[in-house]
Amino acid sequence: MDSALTERRRQTRSNIYRCLYETSGFCTRQTLALALGYSLPTIYQNLSELVDMGLVRYSGEAQSTGGRRAAGLEIIPDARMAVGISVTADGLRIAAADLKLHELAQSSVKMDFFGRSLQYIGRAAAEQLELFLDRAGLDRSRMLGVCIALPGIFTPDRSRVLFAPTLQLSGEPLDDLYKSIPYPCCAANDATRSGHAEWFARGAKVDMAYLSLESGIGGSVFIGGAPYLGSNHRSCEFGHMCIVPGGLPCSCGKQGCLESYCSLDRISRKLGLTPAQFFDALERHNPEYGLLWSDVLQHLAIGIANIRMAFDCDIVLGGQLSQYLPPYMNLLREIVAANDPFGGNASFLSLSVLGGRSVPLGAALYYINEFLDSI
Repeated sequence: MDSALTERRRQTRSNIYRCLYETSGFCTRQTLALALGYSLPTIYQNLSELVDMGLVRYSGEAQSTGGRRAAGLEIIPDARMAVGISVTADGLRIAAADLKLHELAQSSVKMDFFGRSLQYIGRAAAEQLELFLDRAGLDRSRMLGVCIALPGIFTPDRSRVLFAPTLQLSGEPLDDLYKSIPYPCCAANDATRSGHAEWFARGAKVDMAYLSLESGIGGSVFIGGAPYLGSNHRSCEFGHMCIVPGGLPCSCGKQGCLESYCSLDRISRKLGLTPAQFFDALERHNPEYGLLWSDVLQHLAIGIANIRMAFDCDIVLGGQLSQYLPPYMNLLREIVAANDPFGGNASFLSLSVLGGRSVPLGAALYYINEFLDSI
């Protein structure tokens, strides 16, 4: 068969699957035909293929208005799954998700990766991945792939880690990370994947800047329905914008970076506390921690105001730290508004709907999107 014809047929099937995937509510063959402009025989033929592939199923009937009831259709979310692994200096977070990014299972493991090689991290990730799959009873035959999210940036050809200061990594080949994992595998920036997950979960294709608050700080920006990656695929390194010239030392080697003032490292690792312990003491009005947290919020507001000034869009706060922010959001918005020369009430600022799960889920989303593009 002519390759161009084969590709057109594949694209037709892909369009039908995508339309069904993105349709909320009851959907029929007639719905798809009207939405896509395809004939009913074309819709029927391609749906039959998708049903045979185990990707689509019939799901009830429409209310009758006389005559034969139309059969409903839906994708089968757990027909495939993907796994995301978030690597930080103090461990792994693993999540498996179905095609709709519903979390199937999650786990976290404390490990010391500070200053360790990618080969060491890869072996540890491979071992913990197999334990995770076994404990969760997940079907490996449905695995699309494993995406490992790292707090760093890569060379333009994506062959090496260029810089990962919170792990103390630079220059190591990414292949070292994959060697021990027997599934399709890739690496990605943690904040970029986290932002993708948030944008996907919200469903609204609006302009958005995402600020990831983890042991390091990063971000991503979505403009016109697509991520802005930058000329060298290292855009939105918000954590390393200077907010206090000559200020606190940062892991990147500079001073006064947003990350050195507002990351989880400042309020947990350097105090020898877990985030839960810190915020528990804060709620009990520990004066030392109260002063520290006030300083974190003041500097976080400066960073947020700078991002707003640069991109003039909604800003979402995500990552592990975001799950502790709800009691402080009104205060944070007040401080952000005070730093905004255009005034307002900082209503553009909101919290992630995924919270601390956004990085591993965003990593899993990499292979989900790849699958959706390949149907």
